[in-house]
Amino acid sequence: MFTENQIYMGLAEGQRVYMQLNMSNRHGLIAGASGTGKTITMKTMAESFSDAGVPVFMCDVKGDVSGMAEPGAQSESMEKRIDKFGIRNEFSYKAYPVCFWDIYQEGGHPVRITISDMGPDILSRVLGLTEAQEGVLNIIFRIADDKGLLLTDLKDLRIMVNYVSEHKDDYVLDYGNMSTQSLGGIIRALLPLENQGGDLFFGEPALDIFDWIRTDVYGKGMVNILNCVKLVQNPTLYASFLLWMMAELFERLPEAGDLDKPKLVFFFDEAHMLFADAPKVLVQKIEQVVKLVRSKGVGIYFVTQSPGDIPDPVLAQLSNRVQHALRAYTPAEQKAVKIAAQSFRENPNLKTEDVIMELGVGEALTSFLDADGVPTIVQRTSIICPQSLMAPAAEATRQNLMSRDGMSKYDIAVDNESAYEVIMEDREEEAEQAKLAAERAQLEKERAEFEAQKQKDAEAEAKLRAKEEAAAKKQKEKEEAEARKQKEKEEAAAQKKKEQEEAKKEKAAERRKTKIENALINTGVQVLRRGIMKTLFK
Repeated sequence: MFTENQIYMGLAEGQRVYMQLNMSNRHGLIAGASGTGKTITMKTMAESFSDAGVPVFMCDVKGDVSGMAEPGAQSESMEKRIDKFGIRNEFSYKAYPVCFWDIYQEGGHPVRITISDMGPDILSRVLGLTEAQEGVLNIIFRIADDKGLLLTDLKDLRIMVNYVSEHKDDYVLDYGNMSTQSLGGIIRALLPLENQGGDLFFGEPALDIFDWIRTDVYGKGMVNILNCVKLVQNPTLYASFLLWMMAELFERLPEAGDLDKPKLVFFFDEAHMLFADAPKVLVQKIEQVVKLVRSKGVGIYFVTQSPGDIPDPVLAQLSNRVQHALRAYTPAEQKAVKIAAQSFRENPNLKTEDVIMELGVGEALTSFLDADGVPTIVQRTSIICPQSLMAPAAEATRQNLMSRDGMSKYDIAVDNESAYEVIMEDREEEAEQAKLAAERAQLEKERAEFEAQKQKDAEAEAKLRAKEEAAAKKQKEKEEAEARKQKEKEEAAAQKKKEQEEAKKEKAAERRKTKIENALINTGVQVLRRGIMKTLFK
């Protein structure tokens, strides 16, 4: 409960225990076994910060933090606690200004960032890339910047990796060598992120971190509740979100020095889940931010089962501490109790190690920084009760608040022109040009085939014509030869006939000659005979 620039945390030996508002950016720890009251303490602190006008961000791992959106329920036990803490005149059951967020877009406004916002360095760490792969990813981002290609979502990054892979030989001289193995390794590393919902987390409109640093019309700090029930089951995506958020806070918030109250306070419930399976780089980043973000006016509070769940470099920065009961049934648990006891400033009136195991539900050992920044001695404290509902809020309440909290601008995803669209357009243009070139080549081929066929047909026609001409010529020659032969035959027949006629004539002439000769001979004989006779008979 916020009062007089202090947060009233509870009673210790009848005296009020306060946490100083101006020291609350020194971070804190709320620890204790399950069921000992950690969530109640966290909600009580968050309510007080909101009442003080300090915006709050809470990771709701179990789904019960949403009850801050509704007023608490009156009960006999609550009335007794109100009287116990002496706050009858100050206490009222009330709801707080809550804004719900959910990366999976189921229980709150979407939380989106762009690939460019995350950058190659953080993305490389989230994906667990090797040094060589990280170098290649930096080149890919550089090429995208140089070509004016926006990397908004995972499909942009994936197509950019494929594009660079296809043209890597063109970039060797300007950017350096990129092996196929490294490019393939980046693509493989994207698969878990995609499977865990990275396509929902990366995109537009991107979240403006300053939308978490708001107050309502009454000056109360806005309580931003991120639904993490599903998110914590997907460590790669959870790490991506936290790394981005830490880097964004550190880079964008100006130095503030010592303030009367923080600008923003974070609560990470079930923090053991955050550190147990988190990538080493995430732990290192949290350590860095916890050490440095205090000067930006940001307080970070981890809620977990045991202080041993928090890495020592982080634990050393957590000055405001609330330790609920721990159980010590095993040697490891006994050691955890001892470590938790040693982390407090000693109180001569109690034995911390024993008290930790004796605490009841709603009780805790507390130690906060005083106004001068000095840790107070550990005290056994009964934690004050929250004013909001100690159960999940109704779905109708959630929907009602989401409809009027001013963050609906994030509800509808926007897919502006980015690397994917530009490269796909270029590929479509290249494909169209290739198609046109193929069509031109096909036309040229068909024309060539047509010309070849035409030439072939012409040659065949010429050949046929030559053949026909040769046949005609041969026929003509044959006919001429036959005509000549006929003529020769006729001439031979005529000649033969002529010769026969001439022979006949000659024969006739010969017969006539012979006849004449015979006649002449006969005549001569007769003359001769007559002469002889005349001679004889002279």
